[in-house]
Amino acid sequence: MINVIGLGYIGLPTALMFAHSGLEVVGTDLNSQLIDTLNQGNLTFEEDGLEELFKSACNKGARFTTEYQKTYTYIVAVPTPYIKENKKLDPKYVLSAIKNILNVCEKGALIIIESTISPGTIDKYVRPEIEKKGYIIGEDIHILHAPERIIPGKMIHELQYNARTIGTDSKEIGEKVKGLYKKFCKSEIIITDIRSAEMSKVVENTYRDVNIAFSNELAKICHEANMDVYEVIKIANKHPRVNILQPGPGVGGHCISVDPWFLVGDYPELTKLISVGRQINDSMPSHVIKRIRDIMKIHNIEDVSKVGLYGLTYKENVDDTRESPTLQLLEVMEQHLSFGIKVFDPLIKTKITNHQFVDFTEFLSEIELIVIMVGHDHIVESKNLITDKLILDTKNVLKLNNTYKL
Repeated sequence: MINVIGLGYIGLPTALMFAHSGLEVVGTDLNSQLIDTLNQGNLTFEEDGLEELFKSACNKGARFTTEYQKTYTYIVAVPTPYIKENKKLDPKYVLSAIKNILNVCEKGALIIIESTISPGTIDKYVRPEIEKKGYIIGEDIHILHAPERIIPGKMIHELQYNARTIGTDSKEIGEKVKGLYKKFCKSEIIITDIRSAEMSKVVENTYRDVNIAFSNELAKICHEANMDVYEVIKIANKHPRVNILQPGPGVGGHCISVDPWFLVGDYPELTKLISVGRQINDSMPSHVIKRIRDIMKIHNIEDVSKVGLYGLTYKENVDDTRESPTLQLLEVMEQHLSFGIKVFDPLIKTKITNHQFVDFTEFLSEIELIVIMVGHDHIVESKNLITDKLILDTKNVLKLNNTYKL
């Protein structure tokens, strides 16, 4: 039996995929409301293909509980936030999961950490916790790191087709765990040492963050110089060795906006580029505010309540609001503009902020300037409804003439 610890955006799809593949799976989460929802046959978030996978997994015996199980195989998929004061990883959720596992596990158990952790976390925090309990690592307990590599909106596909990495102390144990993931992973699975596995996952997200920071800085330069940044990027990307990403109103989600800080926190003197990249991306909500102010001034809009932000999620076509640039912008805006700005997102059905609308028509009736913060398919399909509005398109998805760009 596999006991998956943490049933959020990573743990739940992983548990369901293992169960769908025919393995006995119990999902554990300390959130009793989440467990009740799952046991009632309902999902806790939306994702393409997840409903069908959920039904298949439940039909094959997948169970959900708040209790840790006595077994030989654990997958830890709990949150790994960073401490804002020093930018270091906060390991409290991982350590809590490890402690609870050690209280019930069988001798010789495999503990596979999928949560993204900073390089050296297992050596610094996890091994001492296991040894403190009197266990011998490599005999009584086998610790591994198999970082997830999936993104909301494409979780099921990426679980199957993205390459994976397994960090381990023992090639033999690594091959054993590789066999588990091969139940559903159709791509390459690389076995390496634990520290390399920790580092590789953080590096992947840091690379993307720095690339996005370059495009965002380029957007600011082009705005200042009265040039179209999207045209510049399109032309530059014709070069066979250039691949500039698209700028945007900020970087959200629980990976790209968080993981680079792990390196900055642990190696502050060696991460100048990474640190500046993070600062640039974190500055983008303030840049959007400046653009809003400019447009309001040009068109004599004095009341910020006539401005509407479209999109609350951190990326298009998902219902995940973690580290959302829109929420970041609202936090900054309270300090700089009068209150009352409107907000709408077609995928967020419950109200999570002030002046949030759940009806698009009503939202449009209240505003003069619509700021596209997220490029949901919905807004592209609805663009004919907003041709009478002023538009600030921070995602460059509408391609309308009466549109301001980032």
